[in-house]
Amino acid sequence: MAGESANNNEIVIPSLTRIFLAPVGSTAPADATSVMPAALRNVGLTTEDSLKFNVEPSFEQVRSAQSSYPTRTFQTQDAATIEVDLQQWSGDNFRAVYGGGEISTVAVTGPPAATHYKFTPPRIGSRTEVMAVVEVIDGGKHYRYVFPRAMQMEGVAKDLAKTKEAILPLRLAVQGGDELDAWYVLTDDPAFAAA
Repeated sequence: MAGESANNNEIVIPSLTRIFLAPVGSTAPADATSVMPAALRNVGLTTEDSLKFNVEPSFEQVRSAQSSYPTRTFQTQDAATIEVDLQQWSGDNFRAVYGGGEISTVAVTGPPAATHYKFTPPRIGSRTEVMAVVEVIDGGKHYRYVFPRAMQMEGVAKDLAKTKEAILPLRLAVQGGDELDAWYVLTDDPAFAAA
């Protein structure tokens, strides 16, 4: 058929994904394959089917007596979220899923002497934002979704069942600003080349 552009090489199967977090304002990756900047920390293992990126714009419609359809539609806001279930428990991952918090050392004096740690979640009004990078690899194609500002915006429910791993639910809401793109993608996929 004339003009057909079917190309099975443009199907993406995310064979490998990684999530990186850093303080807001950290250096972003320069491209889709260079070494990740040092400030971006890999959160480690995640469940194989939990990674989702959602973009949800909101619209308003103008109705007029002369039409059964809207006569104008305009966008009122944008919203985007990142969801993933972390399998590795660590102090950094606890701070990520709770939106901040403090970790302090608790000395144990009884035998055997050991060091314990105390995690305290953030108080109302003291949640911190993070920079996030989601890396997706499909064979020789690489994609890096860069989110300069994001914040954990949902509660944390942990299923502590004896029969499966206990995950840490990372649910980031993308934040915007006048100076930054809210999010963007870096890729070496040739299908993105300008026509």
